[in-house]
Amino acid sequence: MTKSHPIAGPGSATIATIADEVGVSVTTVSKVLNGRSDVAADTRARVEASLERHRYRRRSKRQPTGAGQIDLVFHEFNAAWSMEIIRGVEAVTATANVDVLLSQLGGDHRPAQPWLDGVLTRRPLGVLLVLCNLTEPQHQQLQRQLVPVVVVDTDSATSAPVPTVGSNNWNGGLLATRHLLELGHRRIALISGPEDVLCSRARAAGFQFAHDEVGVPVDPDLVRYGSFYVDAGYGHGMELLTLPDRPTAIFAGSDMQAMGVLRAAWQLGLNVPRELSVIGYDNLPVAAWTVPALTTINQPLRDMAGTATQMLLDLARGVGLSTSRVDLVTELVVRESTAPPAHPR
Repeated sequence: MTKSHPIAGPGSATIATIADEVGVSVTTVSKVLNGRSDVAADTRARVEASLERHRYRRRSKRQPTGAGQIDLVFHEFNAAWSMEIIRGVEAVTATANVDVLLSQLGGDHRPAQPWLDGVLTRRPLGVLLVLCNLTEPQHQQLQRQLVPVVVVDTDSATSAPVPTVGSNNWNGGLLATRHLLELGHRRIALISGPEDVLCSRARAAGFQFAHDEVGVPVDPDLVRYGSFYVDAGYGHGMELLTLPDRPTAIFAGSDMQAMGVLRAAWQLGLNVPRELSVIGYDNLPVAAWTVPALTTINQPLRDMAGTATQMLLDLARGVGLSTSRVDLVTELVVRESTAPPAHPR
């Protein structure tokens, strides 16, 4: 049976204190701290609850310096988008003499326990998560091991203690839609990313606000959600462009989606931008080389990644952060894929 003890002050509890309170051995507490899987689930839960009550933090003999390793974790790889993030991370880690261990979650937005076990065993300088996040118990486990976490472009609203770097997605959606409305478009479609991802919803909210401020209603049949990849842009593009009353413009949630839309328009014999305007999001290098060159929203991916990496290294070295949330500016980049509609309504 769990014993009742007064809660010790922060940092004053020892492994022996925890073991005595829960009624287990010191070895069992040590196994939980080290992320070992050979502890019964109910025992692990009781030990972790006691650790959290006592605000236990591992006393580490290692003080991270410039040398070491960080874990860079994507929810899944997208060649063009991911490479911009990797380049931003590498620009900071190379000068700091820090190695990067790269992994991905196969499309999941929360890592499984085996991933966490590996991190707890390696004890890197820190973990950088891209479009994914940890559960609260997972975050607490890393905190106890003194492994800091920073999130890039989080998939959901993040609690204040988790440092996060993103861009102003709402403003990006607003800028893209305002541009199309100012050109004279009134029937504008939106193809966004996954509906359960915060940045997708934020861009959609900016899209809606731009319509509201000029009194133009949004047709819900023209709003679609999917992945950020080319196939989603192509599939939704084909559906939208074969409607009896098709849109005259499409705002895609990523440059890769926009390229799928361009492919659909070409296949249907529609000229871009004379018969259809298309605007993307991200401003990947390839956006300047599509035919026509893609109008897009510049999302400073490399700067986002570099800022997050520097924050992570600062935390690993015991340097406090001035803020836990950084949103970088998004900007409209006008190229050749947008123009006034052929027949204004």
